[in-house]
Amino acid sequence: MSNLERRMSAGRATVAGTKSHPLLRGMAIVFNERSQDLGGFVEMIMPQAMERTIAEGIDLRAFFDHDPAKVLGRQSAGTLRTEVTRQGVTVEIDPPSVTDPPNLMESIQRGDISGMSFSFRIMPNGEDWKREGGQIVRTVTDMRVYEISVVSMPAYEQTDVEVALRALRDFEDRAPRTVSQLRARAEARAASWR
Repeated sequence: MSNLERRMSAGRATVAGTKSHPLLRGMAIVFNERSQDLGGFVEMIMPQAMERTIAEGIDLRAFFDHDPAKVLGRQSAGTLRTEVTRQGVTVEIDPPSVTDPPNLMESIQRGDISGMSFSFRIMPNGEDWKREGGQIVRTVTDMRVYEISVVSMPAYEQTDVEVALRALRDFEDRAPRTVSQLRARAEARAASWR
């Protein structure tokens, strides 16, 4: 899937339920909050950005570390439940009794693994770029979400950075003034991940 992006959520995964029937809970997507620096810009997801995913009835999956071989839950199976709130998208996952990695529930309970992330694609006209002070802000208003993940490392993969860099370059091309300093910093960051 080209132009697929992944983002860490400010939310945290926790384990509830019982030992024999654990329940994973977390905030998969946070609305109206700026992200960390994504390589020359920050991003904010607006609540209406989820409308397409809901309207199209996308059958979301929950993975571990974005790996489709490590399925934790699925909406159509009833093992992944999502709720859109004013703050963001909360999830509840009924994980299988045997998970990969085998110690996943214990690692989450101990706090060794606590991150959440999601994969999405920006739709045409689904983003707005603007410069606020010395910072470039990308506001996402329309996206298609494909999956959410419990993640072990709060990192962005190189392909995600390249997608973001293309979007940043498109913004620069439309902007009346260039932001060459930010672009150089983003390209240096991308080069260090190769």
